[in-house]
Amino acid sequence: MRFAFSKYHALGNDYIVINPKDWPHPLAADHVRTVCHRNFGVGSDGILLGPLPSRKALCALRVFNPDGSEAEKSGNGLRIFSRYLWDKKIVRNAEFSVETAGGLVRAVVLDKGKTVRVEMGRVSFWSDEIPVAGPRREVINEPIHLRGLQYRFCAATVGNPHCVLLLPRISPDLARQLGPQLETHPRFPNRVNVQLMRVIDRRNIQIEIWERGAGYTLASGSSSSAAAAVAHRLGLCDRHVTVRMPGGCITIEVGELFDIRMTGAVTRVAEGTIAREMLDSKNSAASPLRPN
Repeated sequence: MRFAFSKYHALGNDYIVINPKDWPHPLAADHVRTVCHRNFGVGSDGILLGPLPSRKALCALRVFNPDGSEAEKSGNGLRIFSRYLWDKKIVRNAEFSVETAGGLVRAVVLDKGKTVRVEMGRVSFWSDEIPVAGPRREVINEPIHLRGLQYRFCAATVGNPHCVLLLPRISPDLARQLGPQLETHPRFPNRVNVQLMRVIDRRNIQIEIWERGAGYTLASGSSSSAAAAVAHRLGLCDRHVTVRMPGGCITIEVGELFDIRMTGAVTRVAEGTIAREMLDSKNSAASPLRPN
């Protein structure tokens, strides 16, 4: 048995797209881990499962992290999925809605799919909506201790949780050092996506990203949305922000009510089939002899 898949990347953040019609069995966590594994599988930063039935939108989408957990929303994943729907002619109009666990989003396909704009929804800084432990409050510039050092962070949700640290200097190494500590910090009961942010000027920020369930990542749409919203909330940036990441740039527009419009590139990588043999336990990344 073989299962069809498509692969795309959005600024180096790559996803496998699987149509449920091409995967007749439930997509188990060990299957996700194996498919995403870069040595024992196809290799990706996650899996997009769709189109799925929806009563609220054209279709629904489920987003899986490489560790087998499920994410509420992914900005890059949504742009990729929108391009996939366009390429497969599942959609005929350039503008449509997709339902996610993190809420409804509206997508607009531009430049024959090479660029996609997504209305990500409204950012909230309220602790009970993100969530962040403690009394209900907006989480802005709060102290947090990591290995004896104190940092200040802002937290936000755009359908999934984010922790933003404003720093004078950032690097991939620092993201790999602080990211795992923050992702699983007791302050964040559902874990959290982490952005280290440096403000360049009123219209430009730079971020390094550690994603919940995925690790260090070259680019992220939801991380760009959260970081731009935090930069604007702190009064450091205007409403139109270019977010610079190792994989490239995303443009974010922050509305008056902190609703987010994100625009960025999508690249088609490959079409292929997954062999059943790869998913067998003895060949799987889930095997104790095959660590991820």
